[in-house]
Amino acid sequence: MSMTTSEARSPVPLLLRRGRSSTALGTSEERSPSSLLFRRRSSKDVGNITSVSSSLLPAFGTVIENEKNPSSKSFIVLPYDRRYRLWELLLVILVGYSAWASLFELAFEKAADGAIPTIDLVVDFFFAVDIVLTFFVAYLDTSTYLIVDDHKLIARRYLKSVAFVMDVLSTLPIQFIYKAISGNIGRGQAFGFLNLLRLWRLRRVAELFKRLEKDTLFNYFVVRVIKLLCVTIFWVHTAGCILFWIAYHYPRPVDTWIGSQVEDFKERSIWLGYTYSMYWSIVTLTTVGYGDLHAVNTREKTFNMFYMLFNIGLAAYIIGNMTNLVVHSALRTFTMRSAINHILRYTSKNKLPDMMREQMLAHMQLKFKTAELKQEEVLQDLPKAIRSSINEHLFRSVIENAYLFKGFPDGLIFQLVSHIKAEYFPPKMEIILQNEIPTDFYIIVSGGVEIIRSKGASEQVLAKLGPGHMVGEIGVVFNIPQPFTVRTRRLSQVIRISHHKFKEMVQSDVDDAKMIITNFMAYLKELNDELKKEIPFLRDLLSNADAKETVQTKESQQSNNEEIVTVSRDENERKEEPKREGVPKRVIIHGHPPNQDNNKNGDSSGRLIILPDSLPLLFDLAEKKFGKRGSTIAMVDGAHIEQLDALRENDHLYIF
Repeated sequence: MSMTTSEARSPVPLLLRRGRSSTALGTSEERSPSSLLFRRRSSKDVGNITSVSSSLLPAFGTVIENEKNPSSKSFIVLPYDRRYRLWELLLVILVGYSAWASLFELAFEKAADGAIPTIDLVVDFFFAVDIVLTFFVAYLDTSTYLIVDDHKLIARRYLKSVAFVMDVLSTLPIQFIYKAISGNIGRGQAFGFLNLLRLWRLRRVAELFKRLEKDTLFNYFVVRVIKLLCVTIFWVHTAGCILFWIAYHYPRPVDTWIGSQVEDFKERSIWLGYTYSMYWSIVTLTTVGYGDLHAVNTREKTFNMFYMLFNIGLAAYIIGNMTNLVVHSALRTFTMRSAINHILRYTSKNKLPDMMREQMLAHMQLKFKTAELKQEEVLQDLPKAIRSSINEHLFRSVIENAYLFKGFPDGLIFQLVSHIKAEYFPPKMEIILQNEIPTDFYIIVSGGVEIIRSKGASEQVLAKLGPGHMVGEIGVVFNIPQPFTVRTRRLSQVIRISHHKFKEMVQSDVDDAKMIITNFMAYLKELNDELKKEIPFLRDLLSNADAKETVQTKESQQSNNEEIVTVSRDENERKEEPKREGVPKRVIIHGHPPNQDNNKNGDSSGRLIILPDSLPLLFDLAEKKFGKRGSTIAMVDGAHIEQLDALRENDHLYIF
């Protein structure tokens, strides 16, 4: 794209032309604890950019003002820390033992004489430690999707929950407490039923499988099959223990399903009874029905009826799930995995670099994980007014605090908010590439980015930006290829603003354009030297701006001290010419004669430009702007212009 020298040096007309994303560059990074919300495997920086937990994404529009890092608080455990995850995995293994032992001890009372009670005590100790540890584990606030790490709030939430009561009841070593008080070993059905409180711990297993089903590191089909297998085994074990308990407490042991086969089963080994029980339960569940073991008395027949009725539902559940896995494989997960497989095949076939492959995978996974949070399928059916109100509620404060829009009118802010789009970018993902054509710019809501200068294969990080900063606006305003690469440092939420929509709103009002340029120039002056020297013609532009401010200051001082003298316009212009030397003049050009209807010529508004050095250059510039070449330049009053030196700042020129 070709530009005249005057165009290249002026941000005003270039602002009203096409552009793309850019960065509000800064010398220091605004750090935010929101980055910790996205860490999944450890409390350190994200190592695998494809591992992002969707359950820890903050709500759109959430601006985190607290600068304190949650992980820096003493005696606070983050729920996604790797060590805590390993601790939870250990507890899940112990839950499996507790679920088995609770029903086993109820059915086989002789088990209380073995090593099982001692093992139970050791297992209960681990869960008692977990109760204490829970008072120091931060939790995710489901209303704000932020990590709460306040000790009082954590303790209050846990103490008021049902989980605390059930955790304590399921962990108390009731038999040992009874022995310590009475001196006798706690036996009997009452203690067996109290031990069933440990089944409360099974919720940990459900949470583990729920997390594994969403983890792309594990095969979804295998995880679901293992879950169904665990449900089946647990139900087989439960039914076998219940049926043996019925037989063991029946008045006439020989009139039971197992007594008819083994008359002295009460005196025999408990493992013999457990083997018979599991055999009967599996045969009945699978509807094979050999007939060698069957219900004999009324109690057993009653239980068998309920057991077989439940088996019908369990079989339907298992078959339905297996069918769903084979045919659909959980449609959404299947779609995501299919897209990932396509990416893997594409990168392998074209021999793309590993970093590029990981970026593609991270983007695809993040797209699926944020779909539920954005709920675009819900919003797209709503009227535009409602969507605009939603965007204003979520992002208005973010845009108002961005430096480029300081002092923006409320009406324009509302229009701008209605056209923005919220997005997530995974860690180590390029939002903007150096030398790409600008079309949008971004405001960082959460997370952080790096401003990178690329020269060949080498890269240099020039700045790190955090929430509230803008990126991509330099290329947009100057209408030049993006001078820097912008790469995310962690999972980041940004809002994208299309420059075309932005241009339509501000080009109709010169005052709004001036306000933006004023904010932009003030920001550029604060950039460090490394950033300034990477932006073409920036030093000259800032020097000209400083010179103009100096001239305006001197003129203001002289107007206060000099007497009012009546002079001709030519004399006044000759006095002002030395003051304006080297300072570009901004004028507004129109492509039609003065006092002529604009709509008939297709020119709905003027064009704000930097005045070139000669009349031919001005005609050339007008031809590019309006698509036709003029031969005459006139003022509003119809006076023809023959010398550019006679023009002043913000004059209206009519070229036709």
